[in-house]
Amino acid sequence: MIDFLPVALTAPLSKAQKVSLINLVRRTARAEIMPRFRNLSHADISAKSDPHDLVTEADTAAEAMLTRGIQRMFPHALIVGEEGAAKSPDLRNKIAEAEMAVILDPLDGTWNFAHGLPLFGIILSITRFGHPVFGLLYDPVMDDWIFADSETPAHLSRNVGADRPLSVSRGGDLEKMSGYIHLYLLPEEKQAEMAACLPDFSRTVMLRCSCHEYRTLAQGGMDFMLSGIPNPWDHAAGVLICQQAGGIVRMLDGQDYNAGITEGYILAAPNEAAWDVLKTRFSFLLDTQTDNG
Repeated sequence: MIDFLPVALTAPLSKAQKVSLINLVRRTARAEIMPRFRNLSHADISAKSDPHDLVTEADTAAEAMLTRGIQRMFPHALIVGEEGAAKSPDLRNKIAEAEMAVILDPLDGTWNFAHGLPLFGIILSITRFGHPVFGLLYDPVMDDWIFADSETPAHLSRNVGADRPLSVSRGGDLEKMSGYIHLYLLPEEKQAEMAACLPDFSRTVMLRCSCHEYRTLAQGGMDFMLSGIPNPWDHAAGVLICQQAGGIVRMLDGQDYNAGITEGYILAAPNEAAWDVLKTRFSFLLDTQTDNG
């Protein structure tokens, strides 16, 4: 298990810097993502680790534009984009030790995007020694965004300065809860056991887009989320945002979330009671799980 040193988690951004980041994300979506939506050829789409793990021309172009803009704003920050980390895996290992890291998913929900489904987004987070201190979940289709930092609640905004505070659901009994379970991303030996417990819940789904899963959680539309692939570009922003919307998010084994964690299960719930109930129901996942490190 990784031991993370406690640090002072003050938000590192001024209001002007937050606005600059939001504007950079919006410009990137207008320039590199939306013009390509439903306009990609087969040559513009390729697979990475498996046939369902796609990358498109929009992913790479958006990450390049975001990286250039962030380098100008924060020249000393570690920048970790999903596509950059795929080419240089050692980048991810530097997050836990970086005083300031900017973590990017330039086009989350690439499978949806490549197949013409309007359910994708841009995820941006800032961490201090792996601890998220700023998170942004942007929807290019609607041009709105959910954001939070470690000092303020989560908000939804459609115009800079016009913000609506958010709150997670109230939870409830296990059979009344709905949530996101990434069934087919779990270890194969655990999938049948997980599938057998799905009728215990009101409903479970998977959007193939962490950005919109976390957005829905933060707005109280779903009760919980369980994920077994803790990629920081998928989760760091959403973890902070759900926590700042009143939820409980930590690793299933009880660790506090840190973007430097490379193995384990992330469990998000609306309150401590719901988190404990869900942890008990999903405890079988920990039977053969190895420690991080």
